[in-house]
Amino acid sequence: MHVHRFERIWLVGSLLLIALFVATVTYGAVGAGYGMVDAEGGQVDGTDPTASENVREPGVYNGSEDGHYDVYVETQRFLFVPGTNEPIRVPANSTVTFHVTSRDVLHGFEIVGTNINTMTVPGQKAMVTAEFDEPAEYGIVCNEYCGSGHHTMEGSLQVVPPSEFNETSEVQ
Repeated sequence: MHVHRFERIWLVGSLLLIALFVATVTYGAVGAGYGMVDAEGGQVDGTDPTASENVREPGVYNGSEDGHYDVYVETQRFLFVPGTNEPIRVPANSTVTFHVTSRDVLHGFEIVGTNINTMTVPGQKAMVTAEFDEPAEYGIVCNEYCGSGHHTMEGSLQVVPPSEFNETSEVQ
């Protein structure tokens, strides 16, 4: 059987393209270090996350190290607590770990303009850590469809100068 030269070129090119796609997906799933919400954050009570031992009341808390803060956020239809009615305030030049839970359905937690993007699954706690060096204001959005009011689910994160943070913030 004779295969024309151009057909062989297209066949080899197609196989190489398939191999490239498989390699890209494999790297993204294994090599880049990205993962799904897992057992690291722990399980929580899906109807009342703050009743669980590994979740505090929503708010900003001093971390175990100087310059580190823990922010506990609860997502629910159609708001972030804190974040929607009152902004989350953290100082500049700090490391912040967000502990995010869901009270009702699957939500997303994305801080626009940063690499913070996670799902909040009822019964699970998601944890993500980031450093904020400069004062700025960021939007928080839900990027997982959660119901008819999904488009209104937004909040804000304010990174303020340390002197302003110490004067006006209630850290627990």
